[in-house]
Amino acid sequence: MTDIGFIETRRGRLACRRRAGRGPTLIFLPGYLSDMEGGKASALDAWAEREGRAMLRFDYGGCGASPGNFREQILAGWRDDALAAIDSVEGRVVLVGSSMGGWLMLLAALARPERVAALVGIAAAPDFTDWGFTDEQKRIILEQGALEEPSPYSDEPYVTTRGFWESGEALRLLGGGIDIDCPVRLLHGMDDADVPWEISLAVADRLRSADVQALLVKGGDHRLSREGDLQLLVATVSALMERP
Repeated sequence: MTDIGFIETRRGRLACRRRAGRGPTLIFLPGYLSDMEGGKASALDAWAEREGRAMLRFDYGGCGASPGNFREQILAGWRDDALAAIDSVEGRVVLVGSSMGGWLMLLAALARPERVAALVGIAAAPDFTDWGFTDEQKRIILEQGALEEPSPYSDEPYVTTRGFWESGEALRLLGGGIDIDCPVRLLHGMDDADVPWEISLAVADRLRSADVQALLVKGGDHRLSREGDLQLLVATVSALMERP
């Protein structure tokens, strides 16, 4: 495993793990309440090590090994963290975004079109501040300042603050075309209980790129972390990395 280093940004330091190798550099964008040590990021890093590929993993501000208060983070801030990660490497990049990371990869590609060679979404969840909450949950967020719910993935509660929710609402993408032209692959489990697989089809429909594929995985859940799911992810990334 590569050692933990740091990316210096205007928002503070971001913990990261860098792997030297052939480009383009693979950059993994975790989901909400996740970090760079998860199963999908680790599987891709192991592939990058075997293939001599450059890879960068990092934690958003307030997450994992990066300093900061999680409750003070907003989507726009994490988008800026993703841009700082891109700016910290040379040459073109391939972004892999899991869940919320799939939203951030789209925002980053819109901001750095000349740097992004391809995108891979895993249960990409753009605009989840809109479709991911009931009207009652939105009312609680706005009136009480935060919503806390049990998380099936952690002992810590799933917290959504008003600041994060309002930032997400200001960065919604699905209301119109998404002006991204690079190749895009969207993987989504059909048994995903958190992000409906129809969201990936909506993203595919709105992308301007002519090279877009959405792959639905029968029996796959939100995490898509079974051995076969990870093999599919690695194969998808590998095929894109070999393109000229």
